[in-house]
Amino acid sequence: MQVTESKSDGLIRVYDITIPGAELEGKVTTKLEEARATVDLKGFRKGKVPLKLLRQRFGQSVLGESIQETVDGAVRDLISEKDHRPAMQPDIKMTNENFNEGDDITLTFAYELLPDVPKVDFSEIKLEKMVVDVEDASVDEALDRLAADAVTYETAKKTAAKDKDQTIIDFVGKLDGEAFDGGSAEDFPLVIGSGQFVPGFEEQLVGVKAGDTKTIELTMPEEYGNAELAGKAVSFDVTVKEVKAPKAAELDDEFAKRFGMDSLDALKDDIRARVSGEYEQASRAHLKRKLLDSLDGRVDFELPPTMMEVESKQVAHQLWHDENPEVEGHDHPEIEPTEDHMTIAKRRVMLGLLLAHVGSENEISVTEDELRDVMIQQARQYPGQERQFIEWVQGNQQAINEMQAPIFEDKVVDHILAQTTITEKTVTKDELEKALEDLESDSV
Repeated sequence: MQVTESKSDGLIRVYDITIPGAELEGKVTTKLEEARATVDLKGFRKGKVPLKLLRQRFGQSVLGESIQETVDGAVRDLISEKDHRPAMQPDIKMTNENFNEGDDITLTFAYELLPDVPKVDFSEIKLEKMVVDVEDASVDEALDRLAADAVTYETAKKTAAKDKDQTIIDFVGKLDGEAFDGGSAEDFPLVIGSGQFVPGFEEQLVGVKAGDTKTIELTMPEEYGNAELAGKAVSFDVTVKEVKAPKAAELDDEFAKRFGMDSLDALKDDIRARVSGEYEQASRAHLKRKLLDSLDGRVDFELPPTMMEVESKQVAHQLWHDENPEVEGHDHPEIEPTEDHMTIAKRRVMLGLLLAHVGSENEISVTEDELRDVMIQQARQYPGQERQFIEWVQGNQQAINEMQAPIFEDKVVDHILAQTTITEKTVTKDELEKALEDLESDSV
């Protein structure tokens, strides 16, 4: 077999490979000889089938297998000999179109190298971490939300309904005097001001009392899901059966027990810890982004062209869908990347290669326990199908890779952050949220 380098340009390498027909013929013959001992054909004893007959029956499939093995071996040997690290799957093409059995095989073998990533002195990086103290007001706000969700309603006799009251109603919706499908219900609990019904309905219940009947007239929204009703004038014949006033939950130890806590103080401590965790997550997200921004300004190296092309197309596709959310799937014209897309792609590829290099250099990896925890967490999104989801992931290497990637990235980021200088700055919740919004507006 003859291997000749035909192109060496930056990270691109192209080789011409010639596999002599005699070499392939020898492989085919050897394989057929090995198979003869196990082949069982009618009219012949096992191991006694003539080689010529085996060649007639299995020659083409064995030839294809031999070609694949020879090419794969040549590729492995070449990459090993050159001590190269291909950035993506090599591209192999057969160049002699009119191949006949016994002919030499000629092909091209092309790939792009992973670049040499320059060393970065992470100790030179200085970052500021935004820290938010959990104020009592934040705990009280969260506690009030829990109480609002736990509100009950008590019958208010002879009382006119007002905003936030619950009405128990029967209603029949009509279009041009005829009841329409899906527009009727009995004993329906509707809280005025909840926005549960179409605009204009709940507002007209203000002032009704138990026993009242009322005809509500309104125009359905233009974007209403039922095309036959969209934008049409309709009416609802309503019978009010009860009016109930909201009763706020008592914030005491009994209330706390609804959430598995022994006391109200214990519930407040739990809320404080959860709010603190949310702030810490947001703070880390901001710190990570600032770190990546700093790294982006410190490294610059040649990137594999194919990786850039693939990433820029993904960026273009993603942004197009962000701008056209009504289009689902991929049934749309091909999106051509622009210079802006290429700029975003360059940052992603460069930072991705840098983090991968740092992880490899420092033997950072994702443990089985870490992968399992994420797998179980994601499986909970499919109640009743958790086992099927986990089995599907375990049998799908791409899904496993997609789960491992963010875990690996976070571990590498932690490794880098441990070497940087970080100062803390106490800010308000609003300031942290604003900082994150500003970063989001500048990223994809």
